[in-house]
Amino acid sequence: MILLFAEIGRHRNEHQDSFIPTGQFLLGYLTVWTGFSVLATLTQWGLLTVALVSPMMESTSKALGVLLLLGAGLYQFSPLKYACLAHCRTPMGFFVTEWRGGSWGAFRMGLKHGGYCLGCCWALMGLLFAFGVMNLLWVASISSFVLLEKIVAGNHLVSRLGGLLFIGWATWIVFGS
Repeated sequence: MILLFAEIGRHRNEHQDSFIPTGQFLLGYLTVWTGFSVLATLTQWGLLTVALVSPMMESTSKALGVLLLLGAGLYQFSPLKYACLAHCRTPMGFFVTEWRGGSWGAFRMGLKHGGYCLGCCWALMGLLFAFGVMNLLWVASISSFVLLEKIVAGNHLVSRLGGLLFIGWATWIVFGS
């Protein structure tokens, strides 16, 4: 996304350096994710304080795991998820409809696209509180799922299958274990 922004910026302003606007775009994007990271860190601290996660950052509560799985599963079917995913799947479409000139415009574009990216992924990242924030297998699994959602165009089959999997898993924890 950043490289595409820089390339478009170079073509739009042939006589100007695109380094500063590209940095502003990146800063906007990182501002969104930094805000989410602060919120996630505060949530993690709160969960650790009330002993819902262990010092190794794994859930110690079946109820927490069920709620996170159910929430992520239901979010996979939401119109907001699909709207955000549509913008993440088509970066060129985002730039065509949202392009703003100058450094401030670049920053605002970074904020907006960062918001769409966060809208796609926040519930999936929340699952790390159930599986273990430091569990590299789950981090890789969720990352792979996010990648699949973004590269499989057309219908929402991957998202819906993931949603069904999460809801089914939550149901199994409640009734099957």
